[in-house]
Amino acid sequence: MGAFQRMYAFLSQIFDYGNTAIEKRCIFYKRSIPLLEFGREREGLDLSKVMLTHHNFKAEVKRTLPLVAGENPKLTPLEGTGTAQVQDKEKAFLAEIIAKVNGLFEGELSEDDQLIYVNNVIKGKLLESRTLIQQAANNTKQQFANSPDLSIELMNAIMDALVAHNSMSKQALESEKVRSDLRDILLGPAQLYEALREQSEVHP
Repeated sequence: MGAFQRMYAFLSQIFDYGNTAIEKRCIFYKRSIPLLEFGREREGLDLSKVMLTHHNFKAEVKRTLPLVAGENPKLTPLEGTGTAQVQDKEKAFLAEIIAKVNGLFEGELSEDDQLIYVNNVIKGKLLESRTLIQQAANNTKQQFANSPDLSIELMNAIMDALVAHNSMSKQALESEKVRSDLRDILLGPAQLYEALREQSEVHP
């Protein structure tokens, strides 16, 4: 009955049987099925009389999983959790650079433009200088600050950055004061000297 009803409902959408008796039978079956009890429907299984007579455990082969062959390394515990000292220190350096750079250049320049120009572009160019790397490795910060090569390399870095940062580079090239302040910033919060010493350790 259910199969007949489903088949007729599907096929009657494709073509017209032209026979009302078939449609009447489908309607009759549709109304009759909910009223019939076939005796096979079960709401659930009755397990009240089921008894567990035995069970079996199977032991599998035990295996050790060392992280490194022949070694048993221990995890290093976390230290200084929640102190955020590195981030706070870095933010303080960046804030100091922004404070010193602010007002150094003229024109419609954002703080990000000036920060990137000094701390990324100019400093990045100077970090590529083998001469400055060697001098930072072999001299104190005061001796390094008085090196004539620092002024020369700073001028070279400004000229290299001229195309990408024309406005600030032009002002720096034309103003001794701007170059002097740039050098103070690079030696101060930008930590050029310290970064060069790190470079000397990486590339002795």
